[in-house]
Amino acid sequence: MSSAGVAICPLPIENAVSIGNIHDQSSDESIVIYVAVSGSGLLSPMRVLESDSIESVKLQIQNHKGFVVKNQKLVCGGRELARSNSLVRDYGVADGNVMHLVLKLSDLQVISVRTCCGKEFTFHVERSRDVGYVKRQIAKKKKGLVDLDNQEVLCNGECLEDQRLITDICENKDAVIHLFVRKSAKIRDKPVGKNYELSIVAPQSNDRTRRHDEVDTESWGGNDTGNGVVLPIKPPDIGVWLEPIIVNSHIEVPLVLEDLVKSTFKGLDRGNYPVRSSEGMGGTYFMLDALGKRYVSVFKPLDEEPMAVNNPRGLPFSVDGEGLKKGTRVGQGGLREAAAYILDHPKTGHRFMSGEDKGFAGVPPTTMVKCLHDGFNHPEGLHVKIGSLQMFMENYGSCEDMGPSDFPVEEVHKICVLDIRMANADRHAGNILLSKGEDGQTILIPIDHGYCLPETFEDCTFDWLYWPQARKPFDAETTEYIKSLDAEEDIALLKLYGWDLPLECARTLCISTMLLKKGAERGLTPFAIGSIMCRETLKKESVIEEIVREALDSVLPGTSESVFMESVSDIMDRRLDEITQ
Repeated sequence: MSSAGVAICPLPIENAVSIGNIHDQSSDESIVIYVAVSGSGLLSPMRVLESDSIESVKLQIQNHKGFVVKNQKLVCGGRELARSNSLVRDYGVADGNVMHLVLKLSDLQVISVRTCCGKEFTFHVERSRDVGYVKRQIAKKKKGLVDLDNQEVLCNGECLEDQRLITDICENKDAVIHLFVRKSAKIRDKPVGKNYELSIVAPQSNDRTRRHDEVDTESWGGNDTGNGVVLPIKPPDIGVWLEPIIVNSHIEVPLVLEDLVKSTFKGLDRGNYPVRSSEGMGGTYFMLDALGKRYVSVFKPLDEEPMAVNNPRGLPFSVDGEGLKKGTRVGQGGLREAAAYILDHPKTGHRFMSGEDKGFAGVPPTTMVKCLHDGFNHPEGLHVKIGSLQMFMENYGSCEDMGPSDFPVEEVHKICVLDIRMANADRHAGNILLSKGEDGQTILIPIDHGYCLPETFEDCTFDWLYWPQARKPFDAETTEYIKSLDAEEDIALLKLYGWDLPLECARTLCISTMLLKKGAERGLTPFAIGSIMCRETLKKESVIEEIVREALDSVLPGTSESVFMESVSDIMDRRLDEITQ
């Protein structure tokens, strides 16, 4: 399954269309909110009670629009309404507020094409693909398209940009695309039943525009990283550029990351456009290999994160810079993605990024890069994007596609250790991929760590908390690994690679690592430790928050960080002893 972001723009109330309500009776708690519904371009009013749970709001949307509850994500006031059992009032949703809706849709769309000379063919396209991709696919079939830059695609009189997603155009319907290749600039479009008829018009020309994949890449050089690998610089007049961001020249980039960057660039250089994913609420792009047949990496530009300036999903811009999760900052998700990989130390010792050993939790290889390509979201003109580049991991779905009962205990526990230690504020079943090892055993692959290491523990959430494996104790090997963790060394390691953790984030890492080590030493299960970190309800502080608050109250202003951490340790010992007695 994949999710499609809903484009939002505030509209006058008179343009709104009601989607009904389940609370017909008047009530002091009754408020009207406006839901931005996929593809309609309208704000739909819906009456709810302040005492309604988020789950019941989603159910109301399902009843009137058919969007299944599990396929909905709601955002209001710059915050995801992630806790289904929390109330509308808990999130501060008030009368007249706009609620942004993100939906999961099916992946494939049937595209039927007819050329001006009467030839017809049909192919399937991922709904996450854009109009530009459809044009290129038809050009590859050699059906008459020549100069792609001069083609226009219209739907119901609207000229569609190349970056427009198929899912935004078609919603849940099939689309019929009629191609007309003519010298004139006439454009025709009309609705055909429940389908859309699109006309693409291009002038005849004997001059062919040189494609990216026709460029002789041997005619320009690159940057030598100092270890025998040449990485590409921006070639003249090509518009394709990719290179890693190396802050410390004394650090040797491991071969796995060099190969990742090289294979990604080769795919771009051969003319394979980034494929924007419909998953999540930010700009995420699947990058193809040189042959264009398989994904090799995933690129997440910082300026396309949720509520960032160039977010392609239509989410509102963050005025105060805070991300969707409390204690996170817009534009730092890529740094957190890379940090999760760096700190996912192998069992054999700390990761100094000089080898290729797999980390304990199996976070895919990730690095920060600069990339220039017109296939990203560039509303203000083409510019270099900075973001995280992560290896694409082959999988057969995610943990939300099946029940957790069959997952190996050790696989769940490695995710638990990572999330507790990194204070992950966004661990759900959808961002744990399923794969198979050589022995056929299920392997869990954690991805999407843009909301780890927050400034506070307020939004820490772990879906695995309610899996049966979380109530099993750590085995001896995992306990030994936990004992080897050192938060101060981790902070120094991140600084070595260019991210000087803010005090609040560094404090979070120290406290969460302390809790993990003390809890494992006392024989506590992942469930017991995770329950200390996560809130039971939106408004009730977690135990770890109470510990931090008590420690802050116990020290004088200006007290050193080491003294504060000693206070946290003493209070944590007392609270853990109470739990284990």
